[in-house]
Amino acid sequence: MVIIEMLQQSIAASPLFFNLLEKTLLATLPALGFGMMFNVPPQTLKYCAMGAASGYGARFLLLHWGLDIEWASLFAAMMIGAMGVFWSQQTLSHPKVFTVAAVIPMIPGVYGFKAMIALVEINRSGYTPELWAGTLDNLIHACFIIAALAVGLAMPGLLIYRHKPVV
Repeated sequence: MVIIEMLQQSIAASPLFFNLLEKTLLATLPALGFGMMFNVPPQTLKYCAMGAASGYGARFLLLHWGLDIEWASLFAAMMIGAMGVFWSQQTLSHPKVFTVAAVIPMIPGVYGFKAMIALVEINRSGYTPELWAGTLDNLIHACFIIAALAVGLAMPGLLIYRHKPVV
């Protein structure tokens, strides 16, 4: 009983735990929505939600520990891809059934939005080096995050289903 009370006090005092819980629960909503939109079978929607929650949670923790968002997205997408390969072997379906909807919450919408707003501002008020630097910075971040998500999703399948040895 004492151990349970100490655990409850430490969890209650930890804002990281509640932030992680909030982010993982909210990441399941777009994954479920896009899973339904992509006609994922209803019995596999729970895997889409679990993949999104675990991937987004892993990226959140990696970001909290100081890793850049591009690398955190790569590792989280690799984890989602590995889970998708495992689940596909269990359910005899394609891994992309689980992984594509699970990666949707990690799409870099804020960076893309800021890049587009800066481009519109350049068109409206004219070129300034600061606006152009902000546009390129946000655009490069968005492109690298999307590339990391694509490579991270493909990597486990490429390694597991490879017919030749890696070395």
